[in-house]
Amino acid sequence: MHGTRELRRVASAAFIGTALEWYDYFLFGAAAALVFDRVFFPDLDPGTGLIASFLTFAVGFVVRPLGGILFGHIGDRLGRRRALTATLLIMGLSTGAIGLLPGYQQIGFMAPLLLAVLRCLQGLSAAGEWSGATLMAVEHAPEGRRGWYGAMPQYGAPAGTLLSSGAMALATLLPEEQFVAWGWRIPFLVSFALLLVGFQVRRRIEESPLFERESREKVPVLAVLRGHWREVVIALSATIANTGGLYLLTTFLVGYGTTALGLPRHVMLAATLIPAALEFPVMALSARLADRFGPGRMCVVGSLLSAITAFPVFLLVDTRSPVLVVLGAAVGIGMLTITYAALGTLIASIFPPSLRYTGVAMGVNLAGVVGGLLPYFATQLLVLSGNASWPAATLLLVIAVWSLLGSLAAQRRLGAKSQARQPESVA
Repeated sequence: MHGTRELRRVASAAFIGTALEWYDYFLFGAAAALVFDRVFFPDLDPGTGLIASFLTFAVGFVVRPLGGILFGHIGDRLGRRRALTATLLIMGLSTGAIGLLPGYQQIGFMAPLLLAVLRCLQGLSAAGEWSGATLMAVEHAPEGRRGWYGAMPQYGAPAGTLLSSGAMALATLLPEEQFVAWGWRIPFLVSFALLLVGFQVRRRIEESPLFERESREKVPVLAVLRGHWREVVIALSATIANTGGLYLLTTFLVGYGTTALGLPRHVMLAATLIPAALEFPVMALSARLADRFGPGRMCVVGSLLSAITAFPVFLLVDTRSPVLVVLGAAVGIGMLTITYAALGTLIASIFPPSLRYTGVAMGVNLAGVVGGLLPYFATQLLVLSGNASWPAATLLLVIAVWSLLGSLAAQRRLGAKSQARQPESVA
């Protein structure tokens, strides 16, 4: 087994690096819901401007399969460590650049065009981050503890949500005119400083020992497509509720609450911050249970509960009561978190180590394309339904059932014996 000190260093790097990456990524979603329509699409009416903002948000997901192939190739050929360093640099620089980007009033159509380009760079970076960080944690972990350590990168998602939502919440305390003029830019500019922190943490970790001893495919993506495309479909299916559901219950919900329900921005940001804080204990419990009962079972349970609570979540939000709005968001995100904690360990298990980065990245990022488009589709359906929430609840139900089927398929793929074993690692 790898030394305890190195294991802790890898776990910390997986968490901190992923938290900083998702701070950058979620920050765009919050800004898209709150301010981008006025800065980059001021000539459109509020509803259409919000849709345009969400379309720009979704662009980052459309390019993610390309990023998955790119960083999967780097990770499976040159090493997990190099891939993760590159993802961090690209994400930090592109996010900081958004904070410096002039608006439509200054440079016209070039403003939304450059915003989309920077969003594409964010998408390429995010495509390789989660997969690589999860593999580094799982492949360093000892037998019987891979569920726990495999959840370390997942803690970065709520941490990033807290950081980005908290930063944006502080910015919204400014007078409205100042917030729109320059206040929203400050959280983006902070990314330059956070990049330095993350880079220092990442550069001190060692390469995955499993990667170093494995033979390497010349073109990993071709090997995956030839022999493991079914596993890619399974990984996509198991992941879809988390990618799509998270953005429905954060990005879309903030826009829905402020635009359709007329709720104050601070209430909707609280509906993001408080559930994100509650994710930590839920994730810790789910990770422990994944080591005891297997990650497949936890993913099945989480997906089933997400399906059951899809409509109640939106019914609570529709009450317009701040307490019930936050409760609804907390229930929805809590159910997703049960799955999320065990997801990385589960889908890593179904790919061979030499193709694991590419296979996981392809499955997760194809799911990201669908998930990233859901806020846009949900907003379109919101307009068509006269601001009714049932279309969004239906979308959440559908992807939860989809993930339930994917988790069951992954469990069957592993089989009874391999389910107890979990992914190969260095003991």
